[in-house]
Amino acid sequence: MRKFEARNRYFDQLVNTPGLKWMGQNTNHFTPHPAVVDAMLASIKAEEFHAYAPPAGLEELRTLILDDLGLHPDKASVLVTDGAVEALYIVCRDLCAPGVNFVTTDPGWKWPMSFAKASGATTVEIPIYKPENGYKLTIAQLEAAVNDQTRIIYLVDPNNPLGTCHTAEEIAAFAEIARRHKAFFVHDCTYRHFADKHFLAAHVYPEGAITIYSFSKWLGLAGLRIGAVVAHPDLIERFSGAPPNNLGSSIVAQRAAVAGLKIKDQWFPDINRRQRRNQAEILKATQRVPGLSIVNYPSQANLLVLECIDAGITPEALCHVYREQGIMIRQGLYHTPTFGHRFVKVSTTVPEAWADAFCELLPAMVEKARSVEQELSLF
Repeated sequence: MRKFEARNRYFDQLVNTPGLKWMGQNTNHFTPHPAVVDAMLASIKAEEFHAYAPPAGLEELRTLILDDLGLHPDKASVLVTDGAVEALYIVCRDLCAPGVNFVTTDPGWKWPMSFAKASGATTVEIPIYKPENGYKLTIAQLEAAVNDQTRIIYLVDPNNPLGTCHTAEEIAAFAEIARRHKAFFVHDCTYRHFADKHFLAAHVYPEGAITIYSFSKWLGLAGLRIGAVVAHPDLIERFSGAPPNNLGSSIVAQRAAVAGLKIKDQWFPDINRRQRRNQAEILKATQRVPGLSIVNYPSQANLLVLECIDAGITPEALCHVYREQGIMIRQGLYHTPTFGHRFVKVSTTVPEAWADAFCELLPAMVEKARSVEQELSLF
């Protein structure tokens, strides 16, 4: 069977598993605010789906995204996309070419590297799975990796999967490196809402910083596919010239996003409190199992990395035995071939009962994982 067929069937089985506890994709499974649901229902009942949405997105949504980021419309514009993935695809395919470098971190998110390679760029991965670095990119590392062939510096901040977040001083230094080498700084802020503090590169590098915005994680709209790329108006003019979808993103999803941004300040703080509660419970459970440890706590994203290498089990085995219990977690290899043998990733924006079930099962699952001998194909 071809790999893409096997991968699709794997996720089709997950999607069609009744009652599955999704704790591996960082998706938000808390109950949405009623205003968000009402906005979707109203759009469907009005049959807005018959018409195409505006090609760059609803004007109200574009304004609300800028407001949420604290950016002025004179210096930034918004192109609404079919999820943050499409935003990254547009940027990478447009800016990358043979003879240029795409610099990112390891671990990080792998798909933008695939997009860059498809346009002929060379990818450079900087290892950050290092306790001495605080599990994040250092200024010295970036200085050493960037040269005049660098076209894009891509940073997921907070990091997926490590949950580390950069300071304003670090972001400013990264932006200055990018400016000096005439490179674009792609600041993937998918997880910014979960951080205690977050600083946008666009505030110090408005002409060359490109912000990737997502509604999948904080608002829980992963299946609706709605995101955005935010950059200087000249760059958005360029990106809007030939996007994969020039007929506008889902109008139902955009109505949900508008409603979500309007109620974010009253709804989201409790969501973040609840996911931090789940983090704390998972930490306590991990500390009771010899050989397990949390790499970065508290995580500044809605996820935790559990190191299992010292427990004598593979990440794939632990994912497998949890899957048998109706809980989906993710193996480290999805994020990094270099360090993926060390850890699993567990998502925390889930109902407390899901997190508690994960914690209660943890000792037994680690023991059972030791008996798993077959080679497992996970995606």
